[in-house]
Amino acid sequence: MLTGAILAGGENRRMNGEAKALLTFGAEKLIQRQIRQMREICSEMIVVTNRPKLFLPVIDASVRLITDYFPDKGPLGGLHAALNLAKFPNVWAVGCDMPFVSAKAARAMLEWKRNEDDAVVPVCDGDICPLHAIYDKRVAEMIANLLTQERKPDFYSLLSRIRWSEMTESDFLEQGIGVSFAWDFDTWDEYEALKADIERFCL
Repeated sequence: MLTGAILAGGENRRMNGEAKALLTFGAEKLIQRQIRQMREICSEMIVVTNRPKLFLPVIDASVRLITDYFPDKGPLGGLHAALNLAKFPNVWAVGCDMPFVSAKAARAMLEWKRNEDDAVVPVCDGDICPLHAIYDKRVAEMIANLLTQERKPDFYSLLSRIRWSEMTESDFLEQGIGVSFAWDFDTWDEYEALKADIERFCL
C-alpha cells in the first residue's frame, strides 16, 4: 500500500503568484493529471496546501486536503504534514509543478527500497531529486526536529540525517523508464516549454 502526496504550497513569486498546480496541461489541470497518474499505484492521495479552497472545485472528495503543521517552511514543511498524516508506511512525494510524474518510476523506487532505508531518491544527471521520491513515514519525526532546530532547513539538511538509497538515471533507463518525471518548472517560459512537450512524452 502506498500514499501519494502532492506538495502544493509555495508563493510562486516567479509566476506572479499563479498556482502552478492549477495550470492546464492538455485537457486537464496539472494537479488532476498528477492525481490520475499517481492513482495507478497509490491507494491514498493527499494534497498539501495552505489554500485548500482553490482546490475544492477541481479535485474529488476522495483526495485528502491537508495543511502544514509548520507554516512557511517550504516543501519540507509540506512533506512533514504528508508523512505525519499518511495512512500507509511509504509515501510517494512529488512537487505540484512536475507534469510528467511516473507511476513506473515510483514502483521501481518502492521495489528498490530496503527495510532500513528511510527514503529512495532519484539522482538524475548528477542532481539529487528530493521530490518524486519515496519516503518512509518515520521521516516525519526527523523533519519535525529539523524544522524546530534549524532556521532554514532544506531537503539537503534532511538527507544528511537519514538513511537513503539513490536510484540513478542509468538505473531507471535499465528498466525502460525515462527521467522526464524529474522535470519541473518555475517560470512561465519553463511552463510553456513543458506544455509543448506534452504530446511527445505523454502519449
